[in-house]
Amino acid sequence: MMKSFRIGTLFGIPIKLDITFLLVLPFFAYIIGFQIGTVAELLNAFMGANIDIEYVSAGWNPWIFGLAAALGLFVGVIFHELGHSLTAQRYGFPIESITLWLFGGVAAFSEMPEDWRQEFAIAIAGPIVSVLVGIASYGLFYVTPASMDGTQFVLAYLAILNIALAGFNMLPAFPMDGGRVLRAFLARSKPYAQATQQAAGIGKLFAVLMGLFALIPPINIILLGVAFFVYIAASSEAQQVTMKAAFQDVTVSDIMTPANDLHTVAPDASVAQLIQRMFSERHTGYPVVEPNGAGGGRLVGLVTLSDAREIQPVERDAYMVEEIMTTDLKTISAESDAMTAIEQMRENNIGRLLVVERNGHNAISGQETDVPPGSEPQAGDDLVGLISRSDIMTAFDIVQKSGSVGLAAQTQRAD
Repeated sequence: MMKSFRIGTLFGIPIKLDITFLLVLPFFAYIIGFQIGTVAELLNAFMGANIDIEYVSAGWNPWIFGLAAALGLFVGVIFHELGHSLTAQRYGFPIESITLWLFGGVAAFSEMPEDWRQEFAIAIAGPIVSVLVGIASYGLFYVTPASMDGTQFVLAYLAILNIALAGFNMLPAFPMDGGRVLRAFLARSKPYAQATQQAAGIGKLFAVLMGLFALIPPINIILLGVAFFVYIAASSEAQQVTMKAAFQDVTVSDIMTPANDLHTVAPDASVAQLIQRMFSERHTGYPVVEPNGAGGGRLVGLVTLSDAREIQPVERDAYMVEEIMTTDLKTISAESDAMTAIEQMRENNIGRLLVVERNGHNAISGQETDVPPGSEPQAGDDLVGLISRSDIMTAFDIVQKSGSVGLAAQTQRAD
């Protein structure tokens, strides 16, 4: 999703609007307004409405009622996501926010439940709320005077649309609600990761079918976008769950590159020497380490090719590495679990983390020190290694091919 901004709070949960929502809302209003005559005829025929088609189709009325119906639809989406969120909170899972965006709404869970009963309850809550909103809309439509044609149209439209929303979300297209219900049932008798893989496989199949259906003229751009989103999201979540299972009980120290195997540079090295090393060793970044006299080194910074390029070639002999290095570092401790490293790389959009020891304490978790994650190194921060995405993917590949649950267990058995 793109940039979002907060518009309010419901039950302690921040409600946000994504920029894409502001683009799709007028589009939905236009589509509803453009088809208002045809839809009104269907509502009159199948719901016993008495909508004056000429009135709702006259002047600006189609666009006014179209906008009202579009806004009502997204209010229904918020209620749908609240169904998921409040049920999750009941089980003790915090909700970071609910965001309206291009394809509806999404509740941001800080953690997904692995108990199949909890996941089933959370997944089914959204469609149940949508059905209730649809029933409530029909009830209001039923008691609305026949003279209020526009209001009747909006309420009848929302009654049908919310029921349809519930039905569409119950398709077993993981990670949609129906796909999560499917995973919950699969997880009753299978490991969670295996259930996720199977549900994701079915979800991707449904995504392909939705995409093919959307391509039948006239092409349905919205459904095509949903199909693409479902396919990508299913693949992403399946990989994340599989990785979490593979790295169970695996720590950073199990898969990092130890400091003894790292190429480092001293802070008093010249930029010219740094450039020469980058050329000969084919590295574009180096941890800057100050020897501590015990065979190790204290981490003081990180220097990259981009930093070195800022110095003119004729001045590179006069500048030292410590003058151009970065001290705003992203660090992690060797005792942290591997998934913490993966999540930190993803959040900061970086490809590697420096592994340090801070006086023997965890440098990032906050459990044994008050120093915040990624803070500037201080005296006593010793570089003990580096963990990169390539380290993680290599370890993940080994775990998958060996069929092991965790590398830590293997290491213990080998010892």
